[in-house]
Order: sequence, then C-alpha cells, then structure tokens
Amino acid sequence: MTQAVAVEEIAAAKERIDVLRREVMRVYIGAPRTLDLMITALLARGHVLLEGVPGVAKTTLVKAYASALGASVRRIQFTPDLLPADITGTYVLSPKEGTFSLRAGPIFANIVLADEINRAPAKTQSALLEAMQEHQVTIEGDRFELPAPFMVLATQNPIDLEGTYPLPEAQIDRFLVRIPVGYPSHKDEVAMLRAHNLDAPKARSVLDTAALLSLQDVAKRIHVEDDVYEYAVGLTTFTRTHPRVLLGASPRGTLGLVQAAKAAAVIGGRPFVTPDDVRGVASAVLSHRLVLVPEAEGDAKARDSVIDEAIQRVAYRRAVRPV
Repeated sequence: MTQAVAVEEIAAAKERIDVLRREVMRVYIGAPRTLDLMITALLARGHVLLEGVPGVAKTTLVKAYASALGASVRRIQFTPDLLPADITGTYVLSPKEGTFSLRAGPIFANIVLADEINRAPAKTQSALLEAMQEHQVTIEGDRFELPAPFMVLATQNPIDLEGTYPLPEAQIDRFLVRIPVGYPSHKDEVAMLRAHNLDAPKARSVLDTAALLSLQDVAKRIHVEDDVYEYAVGLTTFTRTHPRVLLGASPRGTLGLVQAAKAAAVIGGRPFVTPDDVRGVASAVLSHRLVLVPEAEGDAKARDSVIDEAIQRVAYRRAVRPV
C-alpha cells in the first residue's frame, strides 16, 4: 500500500516549488498560470505542448524553466529535413576498431526542448512517441532507458502558418497538458522591456534531479477519494457524447486528469485532491485531446467550450458513507 503523504512533506515540497516559480518568473514575464501548468506536468511525470505565434517567449520560458530545474537539457530544433535518427541516435561504425558504437541522440536528457515541433513531418515527430509514453527508445532493435526524470517541452506555432504540419492525434494524446501562450498584457510587456534593457536575465539552478524525483514521489502519493475518480470519469465521458465532438477524451486523458489534479494539490499545499483541483486542470489536460466535428473545427475556442460545459453540467457527488 502506498504510504500517505505527511504534512511536513507537503510543506517542504511547496517551498521548493515556490522557489522554482520565483526564479523562472524573474526571467519570464507573463501569466503565472502558464508556469504553474508546466510545474504540474513535471510533478505528474507528463509532457507539455506550448502553442502560440512566434515571438511570445515560448522558448525563453522553456529555457528558463529547464535551467532552474538543474537537470540535463538538450534542445532539438525541428525542421522539415530532420530525421528520426537525429532525435534518438544511431549506431556508427568505427573504422579503426571495425565495430559499431551508439551515438546517442539529444533525446537522452532529463529535459528535452522540442522547438517548433510542428515544423517536421509526422515520420520525424513519431520518433518521440515511444520516448514520451514509455521513457525508452529502441534503436536498431536494442532498447535503451531514458534518464529519470524525463520530460518533453514542445513548442509549436499555429498550424495555419506556412511550412507547418499538424501533430498526429496519437502524439497529441501523449502530451499531458497543452498551454496556449498569447500576447502579454501591456503591464507585462513594459516590465519585459525594462528587464531586457541591458542584458537579458538568466535563470539559476535552484533544484537538482534528486529534488525533482522527490517532488514527483510526493505527487504520486497524494490521496484521491473514490468520489474524485468518479468525477474525473464523468468529465471525460461527457466529452465522448457531446454533439460537437467526433472523438472524445481517451482513458489516457482521464488518467492524466487525475495525475495533474494530484500535482495541483501539491502546488496548493494539500495532501489530498479536491474537485477544484480537477476542474482547475481540466481544460489544459483534456481540450487538445478532442477531435471536433468538421463544422466546429474552425472555432478556435470550441474545444475549451466543451470542457467548460462539462464542468458546468457534470456534478460532483460525494457518496454517503456508513459511520
């Protein structure tokens, strides 16, 4: 049986998260919720898809975040001519010794920045599927474990821009959260100009891999009542029967919803999940997993409206338990 989380563990975890948040926000000037969702994905052992037009600091945010975590970081710039072996690595022949040795690709890192992921075709994007789901890669029939923790932070531009490819549904489903990054507010943009007036600030390392694994362990042991499980299933089931949805959220989406809610509880300093934790992450976890009917695809906010409707219409019911 999983050991319950002590109050002291939650307090220590929240203190570490607050330090991480302050350090990243010193470099990235924007909506705090964007960073909170990235931390949620980290604690839940998930991956992040940041979507926005060029120039809204997606890469700046990811680089600051990765630097502050104190883990190994590799960056992959996705281009139309990128090959799967450029991501995973391949065996190369040593002429002097006459043997093959593995040349590991950039996927072998704790934090992998997949920059402009939708610039590469589906064949190259699929090189990430096994890594994201099973934390391993297969090269020429040989399996290699990836380092722990492992997290993919992908950025993409809207697919209506020239030279981009829409991500396959199977790959989109493997991102725990999708975070839209819009233009900053007037106040934030002025603050950005001040901060970057001379030398752009850089994030310092405030954690390490041992601390990250400890935070993930705390999130894993957060208590979840059966009523919350029922509520999470109710939300995803609603998306599968909605008239504007062709394909609803998968069971992987339901699992991700609960894992993200547990991480949100840690960020909130609680050893248990509340319905508000589930509602708070529902849109980020579920909306990108929906395939809408053709007539609704043109509406940029249609997916979020389905999730909002699910939250409004699916009631949380606490079961009456015998005394």
